[in-house]
Amino acid sequence: MKLFELVTLNTVLFGAGKAADGIRAFVNAPEAKGTLLGAWATDIGTLNDVILLRGFESLEDLLAERKRARLSDNPFGCKDLLRSWSADTYIPLEFTLPVTPGTYGRVYEIRSYVPKLDGLAPTIEKWREAVPPRVQYSPLTIAMYSLDGPTRFTQIWPYESANARAEIRAKTVADGVWPPKGGPDWLTANMTSTLAVPLPFSPLQ
Repeated sequence: MKLFELVTLNTVLFGAGKAADGIRAFVNAPEAKGTLLGAWATDIGTLNDVILLRGFESLEDLLAERKRARLSDNPFGCKDLLRSWSADTYIPLEFTLPVTPGTYGRVYEIRSYVPKLDGLAPTIEKWREAVPPRVQYSPLTIAMYSLDGPTRFTQIWPYESANARAEIRAKTVADGVWPPKGGPDWLTANMTSTLAVPLPFSPLQ
């Protein structure tokens, strides 16, 4: 897949689970473009959000799907539960492909950095060197950078639990495997991290 999209659906209080059936029907409708890869409800971070990861083979398909959602009288099949939604387009780092549906963990970390103005290309190269040893500790779902809005470098990591995440991250730091050597030099302090759990219809579990 050439392009990815992260959609964030901000629902009413406790609305994420209630919205799941409508979201599933919307993204899997016969007229829908793209492939649903992940669907998560946030647990730590901004609460009451649903985050969708979709892949597209072409920009035309992505734009058609974005247009379908924007013009819908019931966006994502959950208008009555939806407060707002946003979508961001990403290019994947080719050495982190493919994104393969399957069962990887009960908690996913969705983590974004804002690189310095000249920092995106060096960040990608640092990751190219560091990812192979890092994924010996735990898998990486995808790493990608934004095409619209502020420049962001976003990665998605599955873990068995929040405790497992903390233990694995501590071990990679202690072993000198992570973060990529020299990588933080190219980042600003603008960083976010969300822990989310897969919804039942998510291809990534």
